[in-house]
Amino acid sequence: MLRVTVGKTRMTGRNFRGNLFQGSDASSQSSKTLPKQSAGPCITTRDCPEDHFSFFIQSGAANVVAPKICIQNKLVLGTVLNNAGYGINVVILNGKTGEVTKTGHFDMYSGDVKPLIELLQSIEEGSAVLMASYDDPSSKLTEEAKKLISELGSSAVQSLGFRDNWVFVGGKGATVKSNFEKYLKNDNTKNKYENWPELIELQGCIPKYLE
Repeated sequence: MLRVTVGKTRMTGRNFRGNLFQGSDASSQSSKTLPKQSAGPCITTRDCPEDHFSFFIQSGAANVVAPKICIQNKLVLGTVLNNAGYGINVVILNGKTGEVTKTGHFDMYSGDVKPLIELLQSIEEGSAVLMASYDDPSSKLTEEAKKLISELGSSAVQSLGFRDNWVFVGGKGATVKSNFEKYLKNDNTKNKYENWPELIELQGCIPKYLE
């Protein structure tokens, strides 16, 4: 059983061990200077139980620095692996083993949403799904795509707008909303990088999936 505690409210789902969606360690960069592209591995600061997988996600910064996603302190999506790109970046994990089964990036400004929808429809029960935005994640995002992402546990995807920043971890088969999500709206009065909001980071522990 999945047990999720948000404040004083407890919700339950099925098949995920531990609290997949409890309390993100989200943080934001505050400098107006674009961060430097890091070629090294991502190192998380969280110690996870043996039956969990650690993760670290960093969104893109403006249209200059691509996002990165790490599992168990190993970079699985990023510029140095040549598998990150504009739009929505996705990593799918086998929920039992933590093995990366698929990665992809989908241009939501000048691309086609159909490949993203096809990927979302192909996700197997028990998979963990990690997503990170880069530049613009929303212009081509349809209601069908938003619904499929919402079914993975996202609350913010329905509000996602032009050049907003967003990172998210969800699961296929979970029945509760994820707290592993961070969303920053593109707002010229608050943006750190001219026409883009600051980058955002998220880290935590994903429990193994139980049939």
